[in-house]
Amino acid sequence: MADPSFDVVSKVDRQEVDNALNQAGKELSTRFDFRGTGARIEWAGERAVVIEAETEERAKAAVDVFKDKLVKRGISLKAFEAGEPAVSGKTHKVNGTILEGIEADKAKKIAKYIRDEGPKGVQAQIQGDQLRVTGKKKDHLQEVISLLKSTDFGIALQFDNYR
Repeated sequence: MADPSFDVVSKVDRQEVDNALNQAGKELSTRFDFRGTGARIEWAGERAVVIEAETEERAKAAVDVFKDKLVKRGISLKAFEAGEPAVSGKTHKVNGTILEGIEADKAKKIAKYIRDEGPKGVQAQIQGDQLRVTGKKKDHLQEVISLLKSTDFGIALQFDNYR
């Protein structure tokens, strides 16, 4: 029988992000303080979001509305990265990105942290944009999960395939 293992991943539910985007769009079109500001939010690619408004202040407020909707739908704010408002003609644009996957340097940092701080006999292997953690005992794996949850690596982490 194989050793117990689990995967450390960083992914978001695309449907929940889409729902949050649609809710934010509705709120921007109906809220009194956004009336007449041309505020809108839409997809600009697979993982890119564009937020536009006529003033920088309203563009930042629209970003806050979208972040609020993400939180209400159970998506970590670490999975959304918004840029600064940039002037584009008469409007201010904010480009945002939905972050998924663990970058190689972050994966190395997490694997090193598990090696240094985790219980003996637990290994972490980088597999593409995720990590596979294996160990002899399930208790050790649970220790690693709680260790990773208590540490901030700057990305949203989830734990899959716990066997």
